[in-house]
Amino acid sequence: MEENLNFLEVKNYKESEIRELSPLALAYIGDACYEILVRSKILDLRKNPNKLHRESIKFVRAKGQRDLFEKIEDMLTEDEMRIFKRGRNAKSHTVPKNADPIDYRIATGVEALFGYLYLLKRYARIRELFREMIK
Repeated sequence: MEENLNFLEVKNYKESEIRELSPLALAYIGDACYEILVRSKILDLRKNPNKLHRESIKFVRAKGQRDLFEKIEDMLTEDEMRIFKRGRNAKSHTVPKNADPIDYRIATGVEALFGYLYLLKRYARIRELFREMIK
């Protein structure tokens, strides 16, 4: 898992450019970043893809992300919490039918945070937070 983000080519954005992105754009890229971390963590050659998918759902569904967020909430810097709150408070016009709206908003905040850190290439921080989430 240590190197699973470093191989990706990320455009060199200025921090000011990243802050100008909408929180839903940050959540869009953060969702992909979070998903690759989860898939890397649960990958097991003895499991078929269906079992892997069912296991990953525990981590990627809104309720799962909310529960995992509670483990890292106190670890966030003021800046990271601000980004999380921007994502959480973003006006998404859709909520999956099986998700509680509050859980979905928190999950969007988590994804925005991961997207923000990913675009800043703060991979060590992403891994630190993710490790704490899955303890």
